[in-house]
Amino acid sequence: MTQAATTTASLNKFEKFKAEKDGLAVKEEIEKFASLGWEAMDETDREHRLKWVGVFFRPVTPGKFMMRMRLPNGILTSNQMRVLAEVVQRYGDDGNADITTRQNIQLRGIRIEDLPDIFNKFHLVGLTSVQSGMDNVRNITGDPLAGLDADELFDTRELVQQIQDMITNKGQGNSEFTNLPRKFNIAITGGRDNSVHAEINDLAFVPAFKEVGEQGCRGDGEKIAPIFGFNILVGGFFSAKRCEAAIPLNAWVSPEDVVAVCRAVLEIFRDRGLRANRQKARLMWLIDEWGLDKFRAEVEERLGKSLLPAASRDEIDWEKRDHIGVYKQKQPGLNYVGLHVPVGRLYAEDMFEIARLAEVYGNGEIRLTVEQNVLIPNIPDANIATFLTEPLLNRFRINPEPLTRSLVSCTGAQFCNFALIETKNRALGIIKALEAELELTHPVRIHWTGCPNSCGQPQVAEIGLMGTKARKNGKPVEGVDIFMGGKVGKDAHLGTCVTKGIPCEDLQPVLRELLIEHFGARLKAMVHS
Repeated sequence: MTQAATTTASLNKFEKFKAEKDGLAVKEEIEKFASLGWEAMDETDREHRLKWVGVFFRPVTPGKFMMRMRLPNGILTSNQMRVLAEVVQRYGDDGNADITTRQNIQLRGIRIEDLPDIFNKFHLVGLTSVQSGMDNVRNITGDPLAGLDADELFDTRELVQQIQDMITNKGQGNSEFTNLPRKFNIAITGGRDNSVHAEINDLAFVPAFKEVGEQGCRGDGEKIAPIFGFNILVGGFFSAKRCEAAIPLNAWVSPEDVVAVCRAVLEIFRDRGLRANRQKARLMWLIDEWGLDKFRAEVEERLGKSLLPAASRDEIDWEKRDHIGVYKQKQPGLNYVGLHVPVGRLYAEDMFEIARLAEVYGNGEIRLTVEQNVLIPNIPDANIATFLTEPLLNRFRINPEPLTRSLVSCTGAQFCNFALIETKNRALGIIKALEAELELTHPVRIHWTGCPNSCGQPQVAEIGLMGTKARKNGKPVEGVDIFMGGKVGKDAHLGTCVTKGIPCEDLQPVLRELLIEHFGARLKAMVHS
């Protein structure tokens, strides 16, 4: 147990129950929980510690739990997708899955009685859900096109897997990192378009070339080629209390040092992070208290060597791509196809079909994006025309309408007890109505989130909608606060709240005017008549 976790009387309730019993201990109690049933379980085990093995009690669906996977770099196999589909299928109308904004999958409708069987199924195909909730490192994001993109600077897949293996002891669970002060997000990008939203992570690595030696030259004047590595960003996060973009650490590392830097930063956060107030426990609060120079020096101390100053510029110089459509890979004769999954919602039959398409047309690999979509790579040129006739593409389209194309939504009140409003179904309905009214020449990124925890990331959207309680005719109703100005890709920055408390039932005309005024939308001719 760390020094920070051993203080006694001043501990908040979360630190108290972590001090009493490590969350990972429930890994050995799954059989017992299955025989007891959810109602007979210890309340803290059920509502908190189960999150250490990726199982989440949801008061809005009592007895039906959510499971959150770990899918490093958002990559899984058709066999793994099929197993996830089998789990979801078991629960009928209650079972579905959501692609998350961290390239991950969450399963819904899970019963405690089935956990032993589910974990056995996961083990057989190399899946894990360990340490995916509460005060742990969340799914590690990497480029969805890693190894496929002819313009990428670094293939992130192996590094992301190495980071996950270090944190989770290769998926078995690692008590070194199960008692962080708060959750922690890591991203690493090797492409030019910031596909991982580096700016909203606690720790992020972005590509940068470093010249070694005086002005990049040897003593004899011979020019040295710049060396590839990463500039480091720290402290980005969203919470109900505060939202901040990550800031430069003024440090550059080679790929060989990335895992060690992750370990050093996590150890500092674990041992020295703030724990008294959970609303002020994310990494940025520690950086605020210490100052960036002290934090950087502490990283070097843990690392056992000095960090080089950051490269003068990074290589994030493209606008962000959404990867929807058919694209050539760097491998001759192969393509990847990006399927748009409306608000990331999957049902068992969808998952079985995605697995089948990946096997029949590709090599069985499936990839997820932070925009909640699916990529199927490694499809030969000769198979593309037939692939595009598959019925699934009538729903998971490669050419969706502009507003639908960039729509992102959190889970919402249907399944999440934190959400103040329903999001996914409402988002789809309003966007469909707006597309019937408006003509747009380009996508507009609209993000929905059900509460200030910001899982739907409204701050990175061009138009962000955050659930709140509004009033209409003197009565409380579901409403949204509107954010605008978020930018992703190069020169990424967060948007700000511009309007508060718009009732959801009045939202469509408000969005219509915003789209016309700020994004060049035009009313369709039929609307004028």
